[in-house]
Amino acid sequence: MPTRKFADGEVVMGRWPGSVLYYEVQVTSYDDVAHLYTVKYKDGTELALKESDIRSQSSFKHRKSQSSSSSPSRRSSSRSRSRSRSPGRPAKGRRRSASQSRELKDDKKKTIQETSLALPVLVYVSSFNQKPSENNTKRYNGEPESTEKNDTSCIILEQKLKPDLEIKRVLEQYSLRSRKDDKKKEEIYSEKKTFVAVKPIEKVPTKTKELEFGGRIGTFMLIFLLPATVFYLLLMCKQDDPSLLNFPPLPALESLWDLRVFGVFLLWFFLQAMFYLLPIGKVVEGLPLSSGRKLQYRINGFYAFILTAAALGVLLYFQFELHYLYDHFMQFAVSATAFSLALSIYLYVRSLKAPEEELAPGGNSGYFIYDFFTGHELNPRISSFDLKYFCELRPGLIGWVVINLAMLLAEMRIHNLSVPSLSMILVNSFQFLYVVDGLWNEEAILTTMDITHDGFGFMLAFGDLVWVPFVYSLQAFYLVGHPTTITWPIAAAITVLNCVGYYIFRSANSQKNNFRRNPADPKLANLKFIPTATGKGLLVTGWWGFVRHPNYLGDIIMALAWSLPCGFNHVLPYFYVIYFICLLVHREARDEHHCKQKYGLAWERYCQRVPYRIFPYIY
Repeated sequence: MPTRKFADGEVVMGRWPGSVLYYEVQVTSYDDVAHLYTVKYKDGTELALKESDIRSQSSFKHRKSQSSSSSPSRRSSSRSRSRSRSPGRPAKGRRRSASQSRELKDDKKKTIQETSLALPVLVYVSSFNQKPSENNTKRYNGEPESTEKNDTSCIILEQKLKPDLEIKRVLEQYSLRSRKDDKKKEEIYSEKKTFVAVKPIEKVPTKTKELEFGGRIGTFMLIFLLPATVFYLLLMCKQDDPSLLNFPPLPALESLWDLRVFGVFLLWFFLQAMFYLLPIGKVVEGLPLSSGRKLQYRINGFYAFILTAAALGVLLYFQFELHYLYDHFMQFAVSATAFSLALSIYLYVRSLKAPEEELAPGGNSGYFIYDFFTGHELNPRISSFDLKYFCELRPGLIGWVVINLAMLLAEMRIHNLSVPSLSMILVNSFQFLYVVDGLWNEEAILTTMDITHDGFGFMLAFGDLVWVPFVYSLQAFYLVGHPTTITWPIAAAITVLNCVGYYIFRSANSQKNNFRRNPADPKLANLKFIPTATGKGLLVTGWWGFVRHPNYLGDIIMALAWSLPCGFNHVLPYFYVIYFICLLVHREARDEHHCKQKYGLAWERYCQRVPYRIFPYIY
């Protein structure tokens, strides 16, 4: 077993991926399995490097040029040169000594080597120095145009090698590369590019060291607390007085399970799976994985929604009683919980055989309970069927709309209404718009933390299949048993509030997703950003210059609009907005931690530029 060469905490020189430049880094940890060192640059960026890419600092101090003497062809040609004096040749009688000649040669060779070494840095800098009409990374706060550096050695080299014309002259005179290589390099590092994306280093996931959600104890408790919360909320909605202090009586255990209900749930799940496998819709690539590979995803969620609506129309035409969902709502929740638990067990068992590079960055702790909850494998697939991606939008999100429709029909049947109540119409309309928007912009989910960072375990399986359809539909379920009358002016005010939240949510997400997909798009020329060492940019204009998470702000405003039609008699309908604020504040803290580790100094500058996290002037 090879022994490690560098100790934790040792300051060494690490090579930046894809270049010949070395920067001062500090060793933070070592992976005995992958034989990779995790190092931290001065700007806070953390990367995994091989031992061959790390050198001790002593090897960079007072290092003399080791280039060989002139080639034989150069020596032979020197004999045939004219004896006439060149402008740089000393006059007769003032010949340089041998030692002086050697020193001048060494100085010249050293200059050539430094020039070749600095070329990637200078090209990288020039790619960001754009024309006034293009994306300018620094003008947002009046700072001079410059790019972030990991070490002051780059600045020293640039000062030595100014001006650029002198650099070009030296390179043309002494470069040993062929013109073909120069032309190829010039095409790659053309200054016409408005954004340069540095290819990420191939990083094998290491053990998860920082545990979230309270660690092993917290995740163990959440496995029982989350289902209990769902059952409690549904039982409370059935109460005539759903006050917090009025604890509902526990139902008989045999009444919670119905094999027919479980069969209907399975039919629904596999129907959506069949729609997912249909060869309709475009196929797109996700973001690069740690290995550099990109997975393919079929975008057909909106088509699945249309097919589901057609199937429901056929059932209603043949007088199928959709309020069956309302009558057996608790049993459906229990069936969905049992299925999500079985799915989670399957996901964990199969993840034990998954390759190391396919494990989730946040679910590879080595602790069974924690990895079972957060998800051990990042993208579990059965052939081309992506289990996590399928569950994110299909069974739960589309099921949410179906449940709301069932509650609307149940209200009309129970209260003998010819048309639904205004409160029920508002709740159904607002949430229908939200679901359709998510399915129409299905491709945007590929850049979210759920897909790129979190594994697929109990947390996401339960959240997608149980929490979303049965908790998010809580307002509609509440209105069936507790009808609330609102006036048209109040309904109009609530509608305006929902539209404001939706506009913020959609426009902010569109800005972010378009910029991530193609930052060089001319349509985004008015957006300004802060460059990072990873090659990505942090937007500092538009909604993302207002608060750090404007999409969360829009989400919370919409959540409030969904609860207001239920009135103010009880706090139960407002559980969703209270929970959602807690969820998004916690997710924002997770984002903050990951971005600080990923972007380092650039993230600190972004936080100074955009001080408010979600709520402007408040938080």
